[in-house]
Amino acid sequence: MLQLNFIRENRDLTITGLERKYFKGAAEAVDRLLGLDRQRRDTQGELDATLSQSNTLAKQIGQLMKEGKREEAEAAKSQTATLKTRAKALEESLKEVEVQLQATLVLLPNLPHESVPPGRTPEENVEVYTWGEKPNLPEGSKPHWELIEQYDIIDFKLGTKITGAGFPVYKGKGARLQRAMIQFFLDQAVEAGYLEIQPPILINAESGFGTGQLPDKEGQMYHATADDLYLIPTAEVPITNLYRDVIVAENDLPIKNVGYTPCFRREAGSWGAHVRGLNRLHQFDKVEIVQVRKAEESYQALDEMAEHVKGLLQKLELPFRIIRLCGGDMGFTSALTFDFEVWSAAQARWLECSSVSNFETYQANRLKLRYKTEGKTQLLHTLNGSALALPRILAALLENNQTPEGIRIPKALVPYCGFEMI
Repeated sequence: MLQLNFIRENRDLTITGLERKYFKGAAEAVDRLLGLDRQRRDTQGELDATLSQSNTLAKQIGQLMKEGKREEAEAAKSQTATLKTRAKALEESLKEVEVQLQATLVLLPNLPHESVPPGRTPEENVEVYTWGEKPNLPEGSKPHWELIEQYDIIDFKLGTKITGAGFPVYKGKGARLQRAMIQFFLDQAVEAGYLEIQPPILINAESGFGTGQLPDKEGQMYHATADDLYLIPTAEVPITNLYRDVIVAENDLPIKNVGYTPCFRREAGSWGAHVRGLNRLHQFDKVEIVQVRKAEESYQALDEMAEHVKGLLQKLELPFRIIRLCGGDMGFTSALTFDFEVWSAAQARWLECSSVSNFETYQANRLKLRYKTEGKTQLLHTLNGSALALPRILAALLENNQTPEGIRIPKALVPYCGFEMI
């Protein structure tokens, strides 16, 4: 969440930033927050003064009794009782305003970085990089949902039978190719200096709050109500929460972690041809890279992470482009996001396969993730990126590499899956 002292000192800048994210009622929300902040500080000040006066009187009572001034001592006792009653009422008021203040603060999204382009819709995002030639497919080429049925490598009907729509069953070479991509992505990240983590795939509400999924995205997550646990939407959540309530030693920075997990998203209301096949699933596999950095290093780290994802897509021989998201299309917690999209030749459209984001101090403030330097404790910056999400990568691989003889496997994956063709 945003830092209250920053909002207090930069009201207009905060409102402008929220408006660039098309946050409704930005000025009203900020002024309500600042009003609650003033009320909290005034109440705290009055409480401190009341307690101080009560303590002073308590000390005087003993002295008055020693001096035999019983009547004055009794009067002081009566005044002390009144002050204690007042202090209790102020403490209750303080708790109430603090709850309101926190509830208002957590509803504000992160402010966009100065480089975020204006705009509300995906059409206003800015293309910043492209790579690769779009393939010319042979006559009779098919979209991936027909290819997977033809080669019997993924079965959506079985997944629907077992669980429901959006839960595919990978079979034979489909399962082996899936495993090969996971291992390839993990190996590439470890080679780039990331520490592999295998985290839980269920999280508690505290973890969901720490990375900003709660209270913003309850409807998108599967909730195990009996235990009040949530299935993770991405490995970002458990991996980043490793550092919740932690003061990191400065010599342990930078932190670079990578993890593979299945991911679960309800995607309520998704339907139509644009979500057919592997284009959108309720359960999917993803390798995630996460970094924790000092503020002055975080945008260099963001560029490094983008270069890492670039390298993966180039090794997979997939045409792709990089999009800088506009304010209105960015996530709630992000300050700057680059989306990577691969070209799906049979569908003749771009498919998002990765988002690489810098959250600056937004998550760290919720997590209380800090480090100490020169005797001062400072918030760190958190970053994450998909490296990579598998479904749309697989869709593009199948479509772009189809031939009359079968589907060609990119050279980088052949040692991992053990075959050159499907």
